[in-house]
Amino acid sequence: MSSPEVNVICMKWGNAYAATDVNILRRMVARHLHRPHRFVCFTDDATGLDPGIDVFPVPPVPVPEGLEREAWAKLGTFTDPLAELSGTALFLDLDIVVVDSLDPFFELPGQFCIIHNWTHPDRIVGNSSVYRFELNTLGWVLERYCQNPLGARERYRNEQAFLSHTLADAGVELTYWPAQWCRSFKRHCMPHRLLAPFLPARRPESARIIVFHGNPKPQDAIRGEWKGRWRRMRPAPWIGDHWH
Repeated sequence: MSSPEVNVICMKWGNAYAATDVNILRRMVARHLHRPHRFVCFTDDATGLDPGIDVFPVPPVPVPEGLEREAWAKLGTFTDPLAELSGTALFLDLDIVVVDSLDPFFELPGQFCIIHNWTHPDRIVGNSSVYRFELNTLGWVLERYCQNPLGARERYRNEQAFLSHTLADAGVELTYWPAQWCRSFKRHCMPHRLLAPFLPARRPESARIIVFHGNPKPQDAIRGEWKGRWRRMRPAPWIGDHWH
C-alpha cells in the first residue's frame, strides 16, 4: 500500500528571497523526499518559479505596518481552508539546506512537530523553520492572532513564540524533532569565532536539515562570507554539494 500524498509548503513575500531560493528548495526536497508529495509556494510574485511548483497567493494576514519583513505572515499557513490543500503539511523556510532524507519528518508521531529553539532550550518555544501539522485544523491560531496583531507583537518577540505559546496554552502538545535532525549553521556547524578564520564549518553527524537563520545565508557560507559581521570564515564548499 503506497503512502498518501503529503504537502511540502514554503512562503516567499517581499524581496528578502528570490525565485532561485524556492527553486533550489524544491530540488532539494525532490532529491530527499521519496513519498508522493506536492511542493507548494505561497508568494506575492511567482515570476521565475520552476514548473512543477504549485503556486498560490500569500494568505492574508494583518501584519502591522513596519513589521512586514518579520515572519508573522507565516501564520497564514493555518488559514482554514488553505487554498485547495488538505492532509499533512511540512513547512520549510527558504534559508535551509537539506542534507539527508526528509521521509522521517512525516513518520515521527505528533500533532504539531517543530524544532526546539536552540537559543532557549529551557522554554516552550519552537523554531518555525521546520514544522509539520494537519492542514485546515489550526484556523483558530490565526483567528486568535487577528483579534489583536499589535498585542501579539507586544507580548511575543516573534511569530514562533506566539505560535508555540498559543498552541501550548490550548493544550496542544508540541513535539520537538530529534535534536540531531535540524541543526543551526551558526551554532552547530561553525567553529568558535576565534577559530573561524582557520577552520571550515563542519556538517554535523546525523543532520538532515541545516538551518541558516539570520546571516550568513547558504550562498555566502559556500564562499566564506559573513555579511554585516566582522567575523571571517573559511569557505564551506560542502554546502554547495546539497544547495543546488
